[in-house]
Amino acid sequence: MTRMLATTAMALGLAATAQAATVPAGTTLADDQTYTFWLLDAIKSMDPQINTDVEGSDVLRNLFEGLYNEDGNGELVPGVALDHTVSDGGLTYTFNLRDDAQWSDGTPVTANDFVYGWQRLADPANASEYAWYMELMQVANAPQVVAGEMPVDQLGIRAVDDTTLEVTITTPLPYFPQMLVHASTFPVKQSVVEEFGDNWTQAGNLVGNGAYTLVEHQLGERVMMEKNDTYWDAENTVIAQLTALTINDSNQALTRYLAGELDRVDIPAGQYPRLAEEYPDQAKSTPYNCSYIYMLNVGEKGPEALKDVRVRQAMAYAVDRDIIVDRILQGGQRPAYNWTHWAISDFERPALPWADEMDQAQRIEAATALMTEAGYGPDNPLDLRLQYNTSDDHEKIAIAASQMLKAIGINITLDNYEWTIHTDRLQNQDFDMARYAWCGDYNEASTYLDLMTSYSGHNNGEWFNDEYDQVMADSKQAEDPQPLYQQAEGILAAEMPIIPIYHYANVDMISADIQGLPDNNVNNTWYGKDLYRVAQ
Repeated sequence: MTRMLATTAMALGLAATAQAATVPAGTTLADDQTYTFWLLDAIKSMDPQINTDVEGSDVLRNLFEGLYNEDGNGELVPGVALDHTVSDGGLTYTFNLRDDAQWSDGTPVTANDFVYGWQRLADPANASEYAWYMELMQVANAPQVVAGEMPVDQLGIRAVDDTTLEVTITTPLPYFPQMLVHASTFPVKQSVVEEFGDNWTQAGNLVGNGAYTLVEHQLGERVMMEKNDTYWDAENTVIAQLTALTINDSNQALTRYLAGELDRVDIPAGQYPRLAEEYPDQAKSTPYNCSYIYMLNVGEKGPEALKDVRVRQAMAYAVDRDIIVDRILQGGQRPAYNWTHWAISDFERPALPWADEMDQAQRIEAATALMTEAGYGPDNPLDLRLQYNTSDDHEKIAIAASQMLKAIGINITLDNYEWTIHTDRLQNQDFDMARYAWCGDYNEASTYLDLMTSYSGHNNGEWFNDEYDQVMADSKQAEDPQPLYQQAEGILAAEMPIIPIYHYANVDMISADIQGLPDNNVNNTWYGKDLYRVAQ
């Protein structure tokens, strides 16, 4: 016997009606229904189960559709799933899929397409960095499948019939449905992957089930998508073409926005106050579910000095976050003294003495003492390399941080790499300390804290701590996980495997005639199908 819980259609406000653009009565639409947005870096993969980048996810959400989507307030709305039921124990989810979902080649999307996508994600043969997401979702047998100890068909997902999908998890997770908007859980058409192999994501080969189809992808230059007429809600999709332009220089991107070549672009560091005054209807700043850190390599390939917790603590204490936020960024970001973003639902940062009881002068004094204890100082400075990906903003922050660290006896050499090389070096532990940012996969603290576990696919600094792992494991069983999340943050503050720098805000220039972008969604999850351009 099953019963409907708070994650059913009724409680979530889910409905089978159209989810695409809602144009208010009396609105005059522009003749030009296109949307052009900015990408800082090239997208590494168009494969939902391989992609790891936020910008890649922005594209994939338009080419594919998962079980659920998010509205402008971050609430779940139907995607391929109309609703679901949950068993009394909270371990079995049964999703009712719409019967009008189609692939871009006109064939039906079925429950088996989700089974295939999830099995691809967990299959060790695909070496997906997001395979661990199946484990985070507590999908039955995921750890064994990911480790190669069980065949992929033992993963806890099955097609009951074409429009009924059943997922079994091992621990009740109240936020499980929110995890399903992540691109790694999207369906994939098996016959297309088998026909084209590694080339299946190329324009002309890729078959998706999203509101748009891929018509062009010039790596590092542009991605072009056009409206998909087979999408189940195509008649309510207004924007006919989406274009993403890759521009590595944020100032150049702003110039091109002001010239009318882009409809949305990040505002470069320090320019928000001026632009907000000059363009009050275009400059926007809202909280964004991402945290900016310097990850420290404490693994075997990392510098011996970083294995000393005193050095790591000293480095964190020495960084003056107020200078970075107030003088460099100036866009509504907040100083970070912990990992989890302040705007995450239900999260409250624990008291941290170094953050709450010291001013910056006291932190510098403590940092200097810690470095002396560790054997470093003006006569014996520590030499480290700080790696970051190409961006004027990252460079400004890195320069400032290097000067702050120099004050406590650490000489920093800056290493700037293009995005793909930067991430490859991170994954191979070829760094001392590196710029890193994590944008939450869903609006719950575990999306940050699970990343620092030993089983994480993104713990590139190779900091492993049994107590931390246990706390996060216990949080999955807890009726109220918040105290355990605070305990986990306390361990991070004590061990300091990362240096928190700031919590993000969305700081954008957005064309005044573009409507439908979310303004109250901390995940900034947007869909081209929700947008429209008004006449001016």
